[in-house]
Amino acid sequence: MTYQTIKLTTDARGVATLTLNRPEKRNAMSALMIAELTTAAEALAADAAVRVVVLAAAGDSFCAGGDLGWMREQMAADGPTRAVEARKLAMMLAALNSLPKPLIGRVQGQAYGGGVGLMSVCDVAIGVAEAHFGLTETRLGLIPATIGPYVVARMGAAAARQVFASARLFDAEEAQRLNLLARVVWPDDLDAAIEAEVKPYLSCAPGAVAEAKALIRSLAPMPDAAQIEISIKALVTRWESPEAAQGIDAFFQKRAPDWAI
Repeated sequence: MTYQTIKLTTDARGVATLTLNRPEKRNAMSALMIAELTTAAEALAADAAVRVVVLAAAGDSFCAGGDLGWMREQMAADGPTRAVEARKLAMMLAALNSLPKPLIGRVQGQAYGGGVGLMSVCDVAIGVAEAHFGLTETRLGLIPATIGPYVVARMGAAAARQVFASARLFDAEEAQRLNLLARVVWPDDLDAAIEAEVKPYLSCAPGAVAEAKALIRSLAPMPDAAQIEISIKALVTRWESPEAAQGIDAFFQKRAPDWAI
């Protein structure tokens, strides 16, 4: 299949690389990217030849979050349309989170908002020491809604409370302390670190790996259908708020919203 916003390749070992490919937009997630990531996740899940998946990104940024043009469209849309679009985002995250193959995040640059959500659905994420991160939604009058169940599951509630609502940026060292990153490496060492995570899986039975991942989801507190529905409703409600309208408008006008001091 041909994709416009992502790339998907698989090597002879069965290691697939799923690459976010909007470097000119810092890999911000548009409606098309959300749809293509969902399709790719479903294809990877069904492909018996795929043993491991690496989630990577082109350019300097891993993922800047949701495309603000896409968000602006949702606030101008009617209620049912907003709900449909919020559900598409939530189901994309759920598809990656439940992937029956190991999902390893190769975080070569900054990740904000939805980019942190993508890191949180990986089984392990390795990032470079210079990268910065943030759940920046509240600066725009929004909240980390559909990514919330995965971020909280990854960090734990106590750690998430340190960064979930303040929109402050944090470095790779803190990301590791918050359990968002498993390892922090220098850029020249990133590929070797990813390979070190990939290689052990190639000696494992693929069916056993898939069932082991499923068992974790059964045993540990993980996002369930009810939490996902709550997150969808929360995103739609925020899109409809005066704060969100002002925050997004201020961004495009390159001015500070009224609440910023």
